[in-house]
Amino acid sequence: MALMPVADALAAVLAGAEPLPEEMVALDAAYHRTLAHDVAAKRTQPPQAMSAMDGYAVRSSDAADLSVRLKVIGEVAAGRPFDRELGPREAARIFTGGVIPAGADAVVIQEDTRIDGDHITITEAAVAGRHIRPAGVDFREGDVLLRHGSRLTDRALSLAASMNYPELAVRRRPKVAVLATGDELVMPGTSPGPGQIVYSNGYALRALAHAEGAETIDLGVAADTVAATTEGIRRAHAAGADILITTGGASVGDHDLVKPSLEAEGVTMAFWKIAMRPGKPMMHGRLGAMRVIGLPGNPVSSYVCAYLFLVPLIRALLGSSAIHHVRESALLGRDLAANDQREDYLRALLEERDDGTLIATPVTKQDSSLLGNLTAAQALVIRPPFAPAASKGAPCDILRLPE
Repeated sequence: MALMPVADALAAVLAGAEPLPEEMVALDAAYHRTLAHDVAAKRTQPPQAMSAMDGYAVRSSDAADLSVRLKVIGEVAAGRPFDRELGPREAARIFTGGVIPAGADAVVIQEDTRIDGDHITITEAAVAGRHIRPAGVDFREGDVLLRHGSRLTDRALSLAASMNYPELAVRRRPKVAVLATGDELVMPGTSPGPGQIVYSNGYALRALAHAEGAETIDLGVAADTVAATTEGIRRAHAAGADILITTGGASVGDHDLVKPSLEAEGVTMAFWKIAMRPGKPMMHGRLGAMRVIGLPGNPVSSYVCAYLFLVPLIRALLGSSAIHHVRESALLGRDLAANDQREDYLRALLEERDDGTLIATPVTKQDSSLLGNLTAAQALVIRPPFAPAASKGAPCDILRLPE
């Protein structure tokens, strides 16, 4: 089977990926959820003109002359509007958030006044509109302030509450099941025997999925048998997983049993092996509504493939307005040799110069088993297939890794 180009593989993974059904959740449960619909304000904020300062509501025509004495006829506190109109040479004591009385068109802050019994004098002339928040200065009823496909931030939740929404329609979280395979894997905290290694891939994959808004299901580690692998696939399907991620067993060795196990369970394979480095032995298929991504076992290959393919798939199922990773331009921090037929994703360190130019320096050791380099990296330098040798300072494309 010919190696599939990365762009074609991503298109296959995303093919038919429609947003999941919506559900209503309370605001306190909506943080980092993805909006299913545009959200329009149910009210005007502020609903009436309000004072932005503590002071006195006045008629600017009266308070333009510093020699004037104004009679204080009442008090306006937040939530307690004044019940009469301000007349000539009258003022009302007002506090921040108080509704501007009828007849008033300015606020003189209390620091610019002197009290004389039930009168005040002013030390700075009033200006119409000063220290007043007009009705609707924040937003008006019907204004669309939150867009479908956006992910709700802490500030967006505050805005939604101010718009008078106690709950919001969001997309159901995709369920991502992670199944590792390999007799050589032991869990962290145990003592590996001869030829064994500590299992690490699942922790990064589940964290990556969770950070994108998915629920995760840990299916543990399956032994290198068809029976154990198919049992894990069945558990994912029974749990209602939208996506099954397998890690390991995706290559061509006698003990690489994921592909035959998937096919035995009825998974329709879209591709197996892609023209990228790291991550050549990646596969993708469908079992009914469950999408399957078979990742390589080497930790760097597993993570890079998940970042490039799993993350956009999760975003597509959430109806995100930003499905694809954004490429940025940078300059190479060191020389690179010519590339072969595979698209390279090189772990790199980033440096930003004073003028904003990004310098991307690929780490020297790009072996797909080196987690230390992956953890230190801040970006991936993308090199197209058959790219010629490139010198230090040459332009390149990068993808920033999650912080």
